[in-house]
Amino acid sequence: MAYYIKFNGMDLGPMTIDQVFAYPVTPDTPVSRDGSPYMPLYTYPELMQGYNNSARHQQNIQRQDSQRILCGILALLIGTLGIQYFVIGKTTAGILTIVLSICTCGFWGIITLIQGIMILCMSDEDFENKFVNTPKTFPIF
Repeated sequence: MAYYIKFNGMDLGPMTIDQVFAYPVTPDTPVSRDGSPYMPLYTYPELMQGYNNSARHQQNIQRQDSQRILCGILALLIGTLGIQYFVIGKTTAGILTIVLSICTCGFWGIITLIQGIMILCMSDEDFENKFVNTPKTFPIF
């Protein structure tokens, strides 16, 4: 069976199941089997089984959990420096946090303290959706 995937706007394939997982696929990655229309990877049970067993998926789960905890602790302790945003790759938000902390004479730290508590209390999936995978430049809550 030959699979095709859409990756960075390109159609790649044909490839085997093992070759599919050589790319950073997610359950929402568009996949076509033997020339059929593209559908999300999760609609193919054999691919989802391979995805759940892949080492990359397991590493991704561990990375997300440790990233959420790190960001929560940073927001609690030194949130006025915006380091929690730099960790997740939102440099504009990190710079804005520093500017707001200076302009408010440190009172912006109350917001980052609340944010840190919220980050530590939310699930990894909520954290990814609200802070990492969001198109927002400055995700606060």
